[in-house]
Formats: sequence, structure tokens, C-alpha cells
Amino acid sequence: MHPPAARPDREFDLVLLGATGFVGQLTAAHLAQAAPARLRIALAGRSAERLERLRARLPGRAGTWPLLEVEATDPRAVADLAARTVAVATTVGPYAVRGLPLARACARAGTHYADLTGELLFVHRSVEELHDLARESGARIVHACGFDSVPSDLGVWLTARQAAQDGAGGLTDTVLTVRRMRGGFSGGTIDSMRQQMIAVRAEASARRVVADPEALSGPGRPAPGVRRPHEGGVRRPGEDAARAPRRATRGLGPVRVDPDTGRWRVPFVMGGFNAPLVRRSHALAGYGAGFRYRELHDVGAGAGGAARAVAMVGALAGVGTGLSFGPTRAVLDRFLPAPGDGPSPEQRARGAFTMEIVAGTESGARYETVVGADLDPGYDGTAVMFGQAALALAAGEGSGAGVLTPATALGPFLVDRLRSRGFTLTTRPLPAG
Repeated sequence: MHPPAARPDREFDLVLLGATGFVGQLTAAHLAQAAPARLRIALAGRSAERLERLRARLPGRAGTWPLLEVEATDPRAVADLAARTVAVATTVGPYAVRGLPLARACARAGTHYADLTGELLFVHRSVEELHDLARESGARIVHACGFDSVPSDLGVWLTARQAAQDGAGGLTDTVLTVRRMRGGFSGGTIDSMRQQMIAVRAEASARRVVADPEALSGPGRPAPGVRRPHEGGVRRPGEDAARAPRRATRGLGPVRVDPDTGRWRVPFVMGGFNAPLVRRSHALAGYGAGFRYRELHDVGAGAGGAARAVAMVGALAGVGTGLSFGPTRAVLDRFLPAPGDGPSPEQRARGAFTMEIVAGTESGARYETVVGADLDPGYDGTAVMFGQAALALAAGEGSGAGVLTPATALGPFLVDRLRSRGFTLTTRPLPAG
């Protein structure tokens, strides 16, 4: 069987579905600037009128891209779309409501698929239902191709690759810390969170999935004997001191202070999705039998850092609880951004993010990987990450088939693409001691 990108029977190389949404428009603008002239691109969405208005604002040959009216929840419409293109990139969420018909159609048709989901329940269902189907057809179904979860996923993959190349063995305790993040969450991200909280509140099975750190590992997990991730800093019986996790942080509950730096850290708000996604990459690629992973957010040192940590944890808990109940959800909806909303260009221009990954290895060596960009993470940064992932799929870059992650589907190709767009992705060994 020829891979989809090599088949001549497709009308398009790439279709962007949901092109008229806020992030969809940013992605369309990036594709208009970055896509090779030879690539056959179409824009798709529910409204022909809105698609025409978008296309009129795009430069160059993007002003002639074909327009397709498609309802994402119509199985016939998305099956027809999947049959016409090498790859589809969709911004249409919440994906639990609107994503599965298209992902299923792509898995059946051997069509590559990329999305921006950060919805654990949706990706879990996709892994369970579509992985084997996509492997048979040759499709790469690649979830979480934006700020959820490209920096985390590629950063850990780069670290594991460098350690392997240096002969340092597999990764052990691996911690991502957000060092800098300026920018907001999109209305679509908030709506996805809202829908997931509703499902968790209503269904015991959904609560079990969300509580399982291995919820996305699914088919393709490594051989028995791989240890489940743990969060603690206590050495396991018989574990070599050089391979043990670093000294546990001090604090109360989720608010912790690093004793080495005095800086306060809290769980990263997106870690609840990013960490299982990274663990899926580990299940597919194998980062080492002792691999453990978590994500934290550095909020500063001293009394100010402690106050910010407590305030952040309290605010996140309040929003999460509020979105779970109808009456409080109605109140929060008045203040949270709605789907399709987004900040001004001036606000986005101030955005930036820097993430630091520090990992131990089986040999005792330690590595640091930095991932960042001077772009708003949820908007312009996501448009670049998503657009470049989509272009890579359309060009036939990457390998494998099934329900994959950005790292396992596109690894070195996406790293090179993002570096060429000004992203920082660097890995170095840390000094001993």
C-alpha cells in the first residue's frame, strides 16, 4: 500500500477545517505565508460566506484556494472530505462533540489528521476505537498539535533522543517546568474544558479515565515491567542513588517550594492532559523502563511567589468546580471567553513562553531541554505549531500509522520546522553534581 501522501487520487494535499474560527483564521494566515506554492490547499467550514470573507483577506495564491462547505458532525460530509485530501487539519471543537466523525473518517480513508484538542476523554476514545483502524489504512491521526501538547511532547522526545545518542540510557525522573508564559486561553479551550467537566460530573466512566495517568497509553504500550509514573521523591527499594528522583519539594498540597532554588511551583494547568499525552509517546517510542513525568509552573520566589501559588491553585480549583455545576457554570460563562473569541493583535504581540525540561537517566547523567518562542502560546504560537504539523503531514513527512502524538508521528521533521520559524528547541547535558 502506498502512503496517503504518495497517492495521486486525492484532489487536495491539505484541507483546513474550521478555518473561520479565531485560531483557524490565524492558522490560515500562517499557511498562506508558509505553504509551498505547489501544495494544494482548501479551506473548509460551515459557512461559505464566512469562508469567502476569510479568503479575501489572505495574500497571494491563497486568495484562490478552493472553499468547501462542511458540517463536522455530518458523517457523510466528513467521509467525502477525507476521501478528497491527503491530510486534514481541524480546529472544530469541542472535539468530544465534533471531532470523532472526522477522525474516524480519516482513519478509514487512510487520510492524515491533525487537531488542537486538549480533551483527555476524546483522545482516549480515539485511541481505543481508531488506533488499529488507522494502522491498517496507513493514516496518522495526530492529536494535540498546538500548545496542547507540542512543547511538552517534543521537548521530552528531544531529551530522550539526546540521552540515547550519548549512551546515557533511558530517561528516569523527568520534570517540565513552565518558566515563562504570557498569553491567555482561547474560548475554544475554555469550551473544551467546560464540556469535559460536564462529562466527568455525569459519568463514572469519564471520572475513571480522567483519574488514570495512563489513560492514553492504550494500544502500543511497552512490554510488561515498565513502571507507572509516580510523583514522589522517595527512592524505590534497591534503586541506585544516582538514578533516584531529586529531593522532594516542600510545601502544602499542590503548592510546593523547591528547596534548591526557593522558588514556588504549582501543577501546570495543562499538565492533566499533557502528561498522559507524553506518556502515550513513551508507550509508543519507549523512553526507558524507569520513565516518570510531571509538569509544574514556576510562579516565583519568596512571599510573592507563595501568594501567587496559592492564588493560582485557588483560582483553578474554583473554575474547575464552577464549570462542573449548571448554576455556577452559567455565572462563569458571563466572564470567560466564548468560542471564537480572542485577544487583539496588540495583546497577542506581548505573548511568549519558555518551558524547561530536566530529566535524569539510567546512567545517572542529567539533561536539560528548553522549548520556547516569543509568540502568544494559545494563539499565534499555536497557529505556527499546528500549521507546521499540518504541512508536514501533507508533505508526507514522518512515519508510522495509528493514533499517534506529535513526537511519534513527526519528531525530527516538526522540530526542524519549528526551529526554522524561530522556536527554541535545545538540549544539553547538565554538569554532574
